[in-house]
Amino acid sequence: MSIGNTQPSVRLASAGRTGGPAATSAAHRGGTRPRRTRGGAGAERFAPYILVAPAVLIIVALRLYPLILGVNFSFTGDGAQNGTAVGFGNYRELFADPLFQTALKNVGLLVLLLPVAVAIPGLLATFIYLRVPGHRFYRSVYFFPAVLSPVIVGAIFNLLLAFDGPVNAVLSSVGVDPIDWLGDPGIAMFVVVGVHIWATFGMALVVFLAGFATLDAALLDAARVDGASLRQVVWHVIVPSLSRTIQFVFVTTMIGMLTSMFGLLYVMTSGGPEGSTYLPEFYIWKQQGQMNRPALASAASTILFMIMLVVGLLQIKLLERSGKED
Repeated sequence: MSIGNTQPSVRLASAGRTGGPAATSAAHRGGTRPRRTRGGAGAERFAPYILVAPAVLIIVALRLYPLILGVNFSFTGDGAQNGTAVGFGNYRELFADPLFQTALKNVGLLVLLLPVAVAIPGLLATFIYLRVPGHRFYRSVYFFPAVLSPVIVGAIFNLLLAFDGPVNAVLSSVGVDPIDWLGDPGIAMFVVVGVHIWATFGMALVVFLAGFATLDAALLDAARVDGASLRQVVWHVIVPSLSRTIQFVFVTTMIGMLTSMFGLLYVMTSGGPEGSTYLPEFYIWKQQGQMNRPALASAASTILFMIMLVVGLLQIKLLERSGKED
């Protein structure tokens, strides 16, 4: 009897042991998961904010707060009226100043030349991506000007474009009269912008090459199989695939043209001839550093910031709309 009674109990015990893990695995398969504690869920919810907090504090302390102070300072006076509220007096004086008017006109010229400044590195990056003969050599040569200081670049082109310099000597050898590249108000700004594009397009080239790294090669292969020409491949395959990269290059190139040409302007023309190469950035330095009018310079800085903001947003909207139409 004792032996008979023991066997069922052993079987029941073994069934209980095997049923425990089986029941647990079945419960997991059914979708039940261990509950998270309230403290753990809260930590996960606030983790992104904690991670971005240092960057936000740096931006607020070093960018946003000085910007607010500059805008506030632009509504005060200079000289005898230092610290006195003058309302929009500085802004009225700015728009009545012929030099600032010229600077704004040159901003419009930069906007018109912007597609050229973006198309040049874009096309060169396309040729490098398509592995034209010598593409490795071109990759290094094209980036070389980007490592040069604007002062050095300006000094080099001052020598090349001098009235008795090598460029005019070559033109004279083919029967073309010498051109005053940096002394003619009608062409001086175009020359400076061209030199700036040459000196800085290497960075945009690197960005485009990074964008090409994400391009699906199967699309290019399919286009070649269908007999598409190079122009059709560029316009219908590469441009739509790199729309985000193109937007980024457009915005950063425009910001660079508005805020990074001071060195070239100072070395090559110093704002001349006749103020024809003034940009807001150079005008701000002139008012702050030489005329000792920081409030007027703050007003010009505020206008420059608004120009960059509006132009950047318009570029993004237009490029997004063109991308949707394609």
